[in-house]
Amino acid sequence: MAGRAQPSGPAASGGAPGLLPLLLLLLSAAAIIPRGDGQNLVTEDVTVVEGDVATISCRVKNSDDSVIQLLNPNRQTIYFRDFRPLKDSRFQLVNFSNSELRVSLTNVSISDEGRYFCQLYTDPPQEIYTTITVLVPPRNLVIDIQKEIAVEGEEIELNCTAMASRPATTIRWFKGNKELTGKSEVEQWSDMYTVTSQLVLKVGREDDGVPVICLVDHPAVKDLQTQRYLEVMYKPQVRVSQNYPVQGLTREGEPLELTCAAFGKPQPTDMRWLRVDDEMPQHVVVSGSNLLISNLNKTDNGTYRCEASNAVGKSHADYMLFVYDSRAGEEGAIRSVDHAVVGGVVAVVVFAMLCLLIILGRYFARHKGTYFTHEAKGADDAADADTAIINAEGGQNNSEEKKEYFI
Repeated sequence: MAGRAQPSGPAASGGAPGLLPLLLLLLSAAAIIPRGDGQNLVTEDVTVVEGDVATISCRVKNSDDSVIQLLNPNRQTIYFRDFRPLKDSRFQLVNFSNSELRVSLTNVSISDEGRYFCQLYTDPPQEIYTTITVLVPPRNLVIDIQKEIAVEGEEIELNCTAMASRPATTIRWFKGNKELTGKSEVEQWSDMYTVTSQLVLKVGREDDGVPVICLVDHPAVKDLQTQRYLEVMYKPQVRVSQNYPVQGLTREGEPLELTCAAFGKPQPTDMRWLRVDDEMPQHVVVSGSNLLISNLNKTDNGTYRCEASNAVGKSHADYMLFVYDSRAGEEGAIRSVDHAVVGGVVAVVVFAMLCLLIILGRYFARHKGTYFTHEAKGADDAADADTAIINAEGGQNNSEEKKEYFI
């Protein structure tokens, strides 16, 4: 027929006359083929990230050389055997055999989502479908902070927005390594979702310089996060240290040197020394953050305060001074030595007495046993009690032997 377009592609190269009319007839009939139970067809659903490649596979479990074809959600034939009637070059044949038709779809978009049909021309025809699901990662992730610079003790509001994703994202908050809980709202625009999460945070000086992280949980993306560093102003922290004497007592006639250190944000610019509830002694020298008393005396006793201030507030630290007698340390050392000597002497005396008691106890025990053993010696062979008493050692016979006569 004049003016008919000549076929191109695999059909044209096949060289078989009358093939194109047969294909057109089969394609027109595809729309009226009833769906079978697909008992001999196998396929799987496909989930793909927008812009990536989706692969659709139609497989035949028991091949009988029947024709396999793949149709799009609009029932248009993508591939009939190894021929592609659909003029969409994003579809490419990956594998074709009597048992499988595998097709790839590049640069997937939301419009490609839906059901794709595998058909097998048996008697009766069989059909099964696979679903392509397209995931869209968030287009942008932004943290908005209510106040760029906060003061300790204030509550600040942070908002994190994940725009145009599919499905809706889940937003998680972290302050450093600690997870916090925010409040999320979801807005849907057509097939896309925008999620905004709000976090209310009470800040302290320990939060200065700490990152607040907004992290997205979404199947289309990994490790998507953004962060903002907190900037917190706080009043000074003040500390007083004793430079001299390094250790020991503050005694009359000796020097005392104190140093005041203050840290804050902003850094303190005003620092001063004062004496609480009294005038500062005339001989006290203050030089910047240092306080020096060259010759201590008991009139210097009292509380010395270092005050520091910045734009946020004022803080102070106190040092209580008590001046001891000049020999206080030596007398204390002597008393310590005396107590040690006395304690040693008492311990030696107690040990000697214990040893003496043990020796005396053993001596008396030995002599008392001898007395009981020998006092009735000679009475064992006596005929009666009277004779036993007379014969017993220490009895009347012995008594008479030991008589003394006085003239």
